[in-house]
Amino acid sequence: MAAKLSVIFYILLCLEVGIVLTVLPWYSPFGLGDWGSNYFLLYAAHKTGLQGLQHAVTSGWFRGAVTGVGLLNLGVAVWEMAHFNQTVRALQSGTNVPPPQQNNVAQPANTNQLPDNERRDNIPQQSGQ
Repeated sequence: MAAKLSVIFYILLCLEVGIVLTVLPWYSPFGLGDWGSNYFLLYAAHKTGLQGLQHAVTSGWFRGAVTGVGLLNLGVAVWEMAHFNQTVRALQSGTNVPPPQQNNVAQPANTNQLPDNERRDNIPQQSGQ
């Protein structure tokens, strides 16, 4: 039952984040104002001294990237809904994994030591040079 609830909550989270990130850059509901002139963005730009931050966030490229992340979240939610039983089985089988055996002690790595090469400054100087 816990595995089913976990998958359901994960699907709901992906749907919610996906819808918000897909819609918010283009439409500002609930009086949040324009995407590029909200209070937090102006405050961050003022505190960091990056006046180009507001210009970058208001660009269509940035809005498109945020929308793309939102669509990716919606895709994950749809995939999880389509493979609900498979994900639940994977979570249930993952909780019943026996602990690893303790006699399996890690062995030090056996490195292949390469011979040291002579450095040029270690070569004896010939008297004729």
